[in-house]
Amino acid sequence: MANKETVKGTLIVALVLCIVCSVVVSTAAVMLKPMQQANAALDLKRNVLLAGGLIDPDQAGKAAVEEAFANVTKKYVDLRTGKFTDEKPAGGSGRAAAKVPSASEKLTPEQDIAKIIRRENIKEVFVVEKNGELEKIILPIRGYGLWGQLYGFLALQSDLNTVAGLGFYEHKETPGLGGEVDNPNWKAIWEGKEVYDQDGDVALSVIKGSVDKDTPNAQYKVDGLSGATLTSKGVDNLVEFWLGREGYGPFLNNLKAGEA
Repeated sequence: MANKETVKGTLIVALVLCIVCSVVVSTAAVMLKPMQQANAALDLKRNVLLAGGLIDPDQAGKAAVEEAFANVTKKYVDLRTGKFTDEKPAGGSGRAAAKVPSASEKLTPEQDIAKIIRRENIKEVFVVEKNGELEKIILPIRGYGLWGQLYGFLALQSDLNTVAGLGFYEHKETPGLGGEVDNPNWKAIWEGKEVYDQDGDVALSVIKGSVDKDTPNAQYKVDGLSGATLTSKGVDNLVEFWLGREGYGPFLNNLKAGEA
């Protein structure tokens, strides 16, 4: 009888502990959610600013980020029309919207060079203006590298053709190889490169090897990542996709013409 009571008591104690721990974890999750959301929003702002060259990476604390982001306006673009819209992405972000069939479009293999499967209809973009004139536009981009999706931002100057900056804030690439997409030296190479050729086609590409001043059409070419051919190709593909006709291409053309 004593053994039975001991087993029963142990089970009761274990059950009570499970209930108490569940309550504590649930309460903590609820209480910390606003803080997590605030941190996520701050991180998004920081990455937008860094991609656009709008803040010093060594001085990107909360106060500096909030102050710099006051000059940035978030807008929404309907990629089906190539124009600004008041409609927001379903699910609260482009990544979430891509999972909603009614808010996204399934791409054909020919279209899907970035390997994203579905492209959301509405994208948020970040506009920087000065004295009422466009100074920069920062575009969310994503695409498959070697091990998974890379998520980042590409910034363009006011001519909508010159790269102002590039940055990836989430990826699964190999440290020291494909992970060099985070290397400041490599990201700096993108600044000043041109996107479109005289025919309006996407000419910007990541090549195998290095680019020197004697390389033909060097203004359209970026050094490949050493030892990371597939990651380099992934970046090349996602840039071509998002700046092309299935991505922001029609929108950028409309914006140049003042019809966005």
